[in-house]
Amino acid sequence: MNERSYEIAQRMATDADLLNISVEKLTCGATVIDAGVKVSGSLEAGRLFSEACLGGLAKVDFCSLDFGHFTLPGVSITANNPVKACMAAQYAGWFVDVKIKGQKAYQAMGSGPARSLYGKETLLQKLGIQEKADMAVLALESHKLPDNAVASWVAEKCGVSPEQVIFLVAPTASLAGSVQIAARAVETGLHKMFEVGFDISSIQSAFGVCPIAPIAQDNLHAIGRTNDAVLYGGQAWYTAKTDTDKIEDIFEKLPSSASKDYGTPFYELFQRNDFDFYKIDPLLFSPAEVYINELTSGRTFHAGRVNPEILQKSMLS
Repeated sequence: MNERSYEIAQRMATDADLLNISVEKLTCGATVIDAGVKVSGSLEAGRLFSEACLGGLAKVDFCSLDFGHFTLPGVSITANNPVKACMAAQYAGWFVDVKIKGQKAYQAMGSGPARSLYGKETLLQKLGIQEKADMAVLALESHKLPDNAVASWVAEKCGVSPEQVIFLVAPTASLAGSVQIAARAVETGLHKMFEVGFDISSIQSAFGVCPIAPIAQDNLHAIGRTNDAVLYGGQAWYTAKTDTDKIEDIFEKLPSSASKDYGTPFYELFQRNDFDFYKIDPLLFSPAEVYINELTSGRTFHAGRVNPEILQKSMLS
C-alpha cells in the first residue's frame, strides 16, 4: 500500500503547478505536499490525495448527485479490497502528537498507509494488519505543515528513513480537504460495521458516493459541512459472503439515522457539545444510506436514506 501511495504522491509532486499545490523537501529529507494550507489546491489534488490515502487500492472519481431540488458535485469510491483500502490505510486512526521537551509541538489526525507500518492502533491489531515497506505515506488533516521534528518522529515510528517519508496535508476548509473527506463514505460504513461487531473480513467489494461539501469560512464550519456530507448525503453499497442472520443482526444500526444525535446539522451538534467529538454519539459517524448484498443467498439489505433537507440547510446556506 505504501509503495502504491508513494507513486501517487510522486505523481502529484511532478504535476504540482497543474494541481495548484506545493512541494517542500525538508532538511531531514522528508517531502511535504501542501494541498491546501498555503495554496489553493484543486479538486484533482483532492482526488489524488484520496486515492493515496486509500493505499492505491481504490478508485475515486467525480460525479454529480441529484437531491431533488438541487444538485451537488460528488465523488464515487470503488474498492475491490475495501478492508485494506479503508481500514488499513484511509481510516484516520493515528493521532500524531509530537512533543519537544515535553511541550506540544504538532498535533493532527493521521491517515493513509503509513498507519499500517506503525501498526500500534487497536483497530489494526484486531484486524491483524501490519505492513512492511521502505517508504511511508501519511495524510494529515491540518492547517499546519509538519516540520523536521514531525518527519523524524513519524519515520522512527514507521521504521523508515526520513528521506522516504511523504506527507500529504490539507485543512478541512479546502478543496482537497472537502474531496478527501467525501471519499470516506465507504470507510465510515465499514468502521461502523466493525464497531457493532460485524466481521468485516466478509466484505468483498464496496462502492460509495458522497457530495463534496462547499468550502466553509473556517475549519470549524468546514468540519460541520464535511460531516453533514457523509452523514446526510453519503451512500454505500457492499457485497459480503456470510450468514444472512449476521447481517440481519446489525444492518439497521449501520446508517447515521441509527444514532440518537441524528437530525441536527453537525456544526450545531458540535457547538452544543463544546466542539468535543467524544461527546457525540459514535453511532452517528456513518453514511446516510447503506446497502449490503449477501452473495450466498442473493439477498440485499437496505437501511437509512439521504436527507436533502439537512443537506440543503448545511451546504447551501
